[in-house]
Amino acid sequence: MNTRKNFTTGSPWEDIIGYCRAVKVGNTIEISGTTAAKDENGNAIEGLYNQTKAIIEKLSGVLNEAGASVQDVVRTRMFLTDIAQWEEAAKAHGEVFRDIKPVTTIVEVSKLIDPEILIEIEVTAILSH
Repeated sequence: MNTRKNFTTGSPWEDIIGYCRAVKVGNTIEISGTTAAKDENGNAIEGLYNQTKAIIEKLSGVLNEAGASVQDVVRTRMFLTDIAQWEEAAKAHGEVFRDIKPVTTIVEVSKLIDPEILIEIEVTAILSH
């Protein structure tokens, strides 16, 4: 029997919306859409490239907490508010995933929950050990 483990951030939105940061069932980890409009000090993170890098760092931390790493990522989904800037997100993504090569989707959305957010990323990881 596969057990389920939820990973939360403590955000009040998790109870309001009814979600958590990540769910691990068996050897599969699904991570919710993750953003990074502001840094840990509350300052705006400028630019799509920098937001993408910050998101991937956050995702890496969640994966580590769940007993995984970016090496275990099999899918990424990137939601951009301006697809014309896709190469900035792709550059940051490629710096981490160039050799891992998960399947990846990049789509444009009309807007995200905060106008400062330029990108949101979801990931799926599967532990092979």
